[in-house]
Amino acid sequence: MKVEITERIFHFRQPAHTSRGCYTTHLSRFVTLSEGEARGVGECSVLPDLSCDALPPQQYHDILAEAAQVVAVTGRVPVEMLRPYPSILFGLETALGNLRHAGGKKDGLRPLGPCSVPINGLVWMGTFDQMMQQLEEKLAQGFRCVKLKIGAIDWERERTLIAHVRHRFGPDRVEIRVDANGGFTPDMAMQRLEELATYRIHSIEQPIRQGQWAEMARLCASSPLPVALDEELIGVNDVEEKIRLLDTIRPQYIVLKPSLHGGMAGTREWVELARERGIGSWITSALESNVGLQAVARLCFELYGPEVTFPQGLGTGMLYTDNIDMPLEIRGDRLCFSTIS
Repeated sequence: MKVEITERIFHFRQPAHTSRGCYTTHLSRFVTLSEGEARGVGECSVLPDLSCDALPPQQYHDILAEAAQVVAVTGRVPVEMLRPYPSILFGLETALGNLRHAGGKKDGLRPLGPCSVPINGLVWMGTFDQMMQQLEEKLAQGFRCVKLKIGAIDWERERTLIAHVRHRFGPDRVEIRVDANGGFTPDMAMQRLEELATYRIHSIEQPIRQGQWAEMARLCASSPLPVALDEELIGVNDVEEKIRLLDTIRPQYIVLKPSLHGGMAGTREWVELARERGIGSWITSALESNVGLQAVARLCFELYGPEVTFPQGLGTGMLYTDNIDMPLEIRGDRLCFSTIS
């Protein structure tokens, strides 16, 4: 195989506010594997200050280039070598998968479609007015599951947003998920969870900061609403450590981003270990372009079956003004894609 590594900066349609700061652009690396005319492209997407492999640029490039050469020579992705580098692992898994899927044709970016997957409508952090506007837009588009990022503004105003949704739609019409991104302290968390439970919330992601296993386990055991782990899973790449985390904390759900949580191989491990313990899961994207997004969607079908009914977090690929052109679009509350002819 031949290997090519390129970079591209994507520009957000509007600033994306997170607990780690505000994104206006996003850098992705692309690795292309080719055999003859067939080619497969994969995306390596790193989130600064969040990804466990957010390394200095040259160091990241060197590790990616070395691993890509291993794939080119052996035809296999070195999973064990890349456990500490989930975004690189995901990019190479995607590139090799797309190359194999190309079947001798030039275009290795084709999804497996036609198919679609239900997704939640994401309301980014912002001012009260900004979040209310996003919320109204998602409801108008027909989303039956909305996820609100909380912890950025005054708690009472965030409660007002949640109350607004629940006043208009009961839980049988709209499912509400919230993501605190570790924004609550252990002392206040239980009170916040009790208040949220009155609005019949589906779940809360990462109520307190990661690394506080005993406190998180206490919350999961006594919370009046289900708790999902997200940031808690970042950097936990060894199988034995995954088992220890799940057995210690016992969450109701885990939320998996393949670019952050072990690539496709690591995500499969997390899902299998969670199922063995009666723990639910769903998958979200990590600000990838359409290249990474279609690979994450494909993984959803592999893990949850062709008739996915549980809303996944795959709406972020539509955030860019200059995304890579692929047959992906959001129709109502579903991410839809079809095969390129």
